[in-house]
Amino acid sequence: MKIRRALLSASDKSGIVEFARGLAEMEVELISTGGTASTLRGAGLTVRDVSEVTGFPEMMDGRVKTLHPRIHGALLGLRDNEEHRAAMAKHGMEPIDLVCVNLYPFEQTVARGVTREEAIEQIDIGGPSMIRSASKNFRSVIVVTSPRQYADVLDGLRKNSGWLPEEKLLDLARAAFRTTARYDAAIANYLAGEQTSLFPSFYAPFFEKVRDLRYGENPFQTAALYAERGAGGPSVASGEILWGKELSYNNLIDLDQALRIVREFQEPACVVIKHTNPCGCAVGASVAEAWTKAHAGDPLSAFGGVLGFNTVVDAATADLIATPDHFIECIVAPGFEPAAINTLTQKPKWGKSLRLVKVGEVHTPLGPRDRNIRRILGGLLLQEYDQRDVPEGGSKVVSARQPTDAERRDLDFAWLVAKHVTSNAIVLAKDGMVVGVGAGQMSRVDSSEIAVRKAGDRAKGSVLASDAFFPFADGLEVALRAGVTAAVEPGGSRNDHDVVTAANAAGAALLFTGMRHFRH
Repeated sequence: MKIRRALLSASDKSGIVEFARGLAEMEVELISTGGTASTLRGAGLTVRDVSEVTGFPEMMDGRVKTLHPRIHGALLGLRDNEEHRAAMAKHGMEPIDLVCVNLYPFEQTVARGVTREEAIEQIDIGGPSMIRSASKNFRSVIVVTSPRQYADVLDGLRKNSGWLPEEKLLDLARAAFRTTARYDAAIANYLAGEQTSLFPSFYAPFFEKVRDLRYGENPFQTAALYAERGAGGPSVASGEILWGKELSYNNLIDLDQALRIVREFQEPACVVIKHTNPCGCAVGASVAEAWTKAHAGDPLSAFGGVLGFNTVVDAATADLIATPDHFIECIVAPGFEPAAINTLTQKPKWGKSLRLVKVGEVHTPLGPRDRNIRRILGGLLLQEYDQRDVPEGGSKVVSARQPTDAERRDLDFAWLVAKHVTSNAIVLAKDGMVVGVGAGQMSRVDSSEIAVRKAGDRAKGSVLASDAFFPFADGLEVALRAGVTAAVEPGGSRNDHDVVTAANAAGAALLFTGMRHFRH
């Protein structure tokens, strides 16, 4: 086969003139529609109108132009089928050997915030139809759906005497079906977004591959990173790697968790993540103070950890991090001062293996319809992200003693951290920093004991946050004996009276939030 006839209809005109000129130089007849035809003629190219091929004018404000048997028959007809060739000849269908279509900019249009009527007018009908027809008959029709493919297609045609190898044709068809799938998913999700239900009957997330990863959680597992189309706000998936080798699967999981935590705080904050849990977290008057306090929370566990910041990392903070006693795998932050990048990457021995990830402003809110997806065998679970703090009415003091202002600040801080700790979660905090964490235990009292052990003498005068209620008083009593002076938990246990009694006996303040924060 050799390409003889091409149909071009491009919403995005970038590169279309050069592509068409390359085809024309191979003596390919060009067929085109409205705006694309005008652009090509303006560049001095000879173009045949689609209306001349179909015998019908474009009509209904351009809604109907390529939806015609002489277009789709010319695309779908099998070139090696005698019956198909006879039908094409009988009805005047001249074979079309290449279709170049990029679709109406539906996603870009709705992202601007338009009316439903404006959005609907950006739903392309003829374009996806031609792409699908051409892709179904990929052995006989070259289908081009992106300006990024133009140079490669022209190069292939020149090297292969005016045609492409079958595997290349199949690759183009695969890309074409991905294009129409993404397009339909965007429309379905937009229309579903108008429903009042948080969970529509149809859910079509669309993710595009960013890159292969070296391996998954373990070296024998393969893995890849995908980014969600249309997702807004800061994310590790779309972050810019300013320094370092490729991020691993585990790096990405920990960096995402670090980002989720520091987004909770308005003042400068730093978190140290190990195996998805914060071993240190703090707020401070400066980013340097936040780092110093966060690292001091558990220096032993911080070795080899991942850091998250909610403000730009400055040179002073970088000097504090880049010491021989520290070893940091990755840092995620809104940005890094040039001097900080130089210090972090050149000063410590581990600077060469460090990864720096810039995500921009971290306080951009999630959209009202953002969802958390979790796969299970044979299906998936979909839920709202946990973006809440406490109910509208606030926490309720249930102890005889009111918390002091300092205790209240630490209780609020510890409660926000606890919602990001694997259940059962116990967090001890003092002076705006985490001093002990018990995470992921099957028994809440075990989590309390671990948190107290981690805190050591710093448990004295600290406060406690528990992500769910204490089923018995024993978990709180462990912390009270260690010197915890105030606690916050959801309440709601049938043994709440015993828990309150234990707090009162120790002279501690106790708050119930009426809301739990399980993280599984």
